[in-house]
Order: sequence, then C-alpha cells, then structure tokens
Amino acid sequence: MPRIGLRWGRAALLSTKLLAAAVILAMIGCAGPARASALDGVLAVRSAYVNFDHGVIELNAHVVYPLNPTILKALQNGVTLSFDIEARIDQVRRFWFDATIVDVTLHRELTYHLVTRRYVVRNVQSGAETSFKTVKQALQSLERVHNWPILVESQLHGGRYIISVRASVRRGKLPASLRALLFWTDDWQRTSAWYTWSLPM
Repeated sequence: MPRIGLRWGRAALLSTKLLAAAVILAMIGCAGPARASALDGVLAVRSAYVNFDHGVIELNAHVVYPLNPTILKALQNGVTLSFDIEARIDQVRRFWFDATIVDVTLHRELTYHLVTRRYVVRNVQSGAETSFKTVKQALQSLERVHNWPILVESQLHGGRYIISVRASVRRGKLPASLRALLFWTDDWQRTSAWYTWSLPM
C-alpha cells in the first residue's frame, strides 16, 4: 500500500508539473500573436529629400508610424517607445561592391507623463524634449524630420551616390512593475522598407 500511495503521489506531482508547463506554453503561444499585432498599422517613409546648406547635406523626410489602442495603452502604462530614422549613403561602384560613405541614425523616444498627462518626445542624442497634449500631436512631430545634417559634402569625391532612408519603432524602457510581466516582448519592433533615390550632385 505505501508503494501504491508513493506512485500516486509521484504521478500527481508529474501531472502538476505538466499542467504548469502547458499553462506557460499556452501563455507564450497567446503572447505571440499579441506581440505581432502590437505594432499593427502603417509604417513607411512616404517621402524624403536633401538640402545642401553651406557644404552640409541635410535630410528632410515624412514618415508614417502606426498608432493603435495597444500602443496607446502601453504608453499610458509607462512603456517607452523608441522611434528611429536611419539614413545611409552608398557610393555606386561599377566593378566592385558599393561602398557605404555614411550610416547614421536619429534616435527619439516617446513617453507619457502620468502627472502632467502629456506625451513627451525626447531626442536621445541632444536630450532636447518637447511635450504634447495628445499622442497624435506627438506622432506628427516624430513623423517629420527637418534639416537633419547627415554628411559634409567634402566627404563625397565624385561618382554616383545612392541615399536610403528607413524608419523603425520598438519598445524601449519598461517600468520595473512591467518587466516581469512582459518578459516575452523583448523583440517587439518593426522596421519599414528602404526609401531610396540617387543623391543629386
């Protein structure tokens, strides 16, 4: 009898462990589609061009970022979202691989301040901050890039050059209270297609 009781005890323990594992797998499985759809919406570089200002090449661009209830809720729960613009200039070479002359990224973050109830856009490089009353106003600010210096004209030495621009959005900093709950969303990010044209010389 004791042996039978022991067997039943081990079987019950094994069943409990299997049930717990199934629950965890189910949670991760359910988290997969939620993670994939969290950034649903349009993400694209609509237009871009450059200015030449006293030997400095400046980028101007119009980007469309996604906005949906999941993004809005994440911001209001203290999640920081990172919005990046990457610009790359390649020299076209006829008999060899193209050479990358410059590859730079504009890093900006969007957060929601619960006390002031305002959305704050922060330039990571400069530390400059601008606050907005609504998330749509904040996104409109993020979607426009004005006169961003990306290259000095003296770095170009003739030939043909291609300039490419793309945008990305990803989940940035998490408040401590959410880190344990959202551990499976570490790869929550999207990147647009490249917007490419010939650099006018």
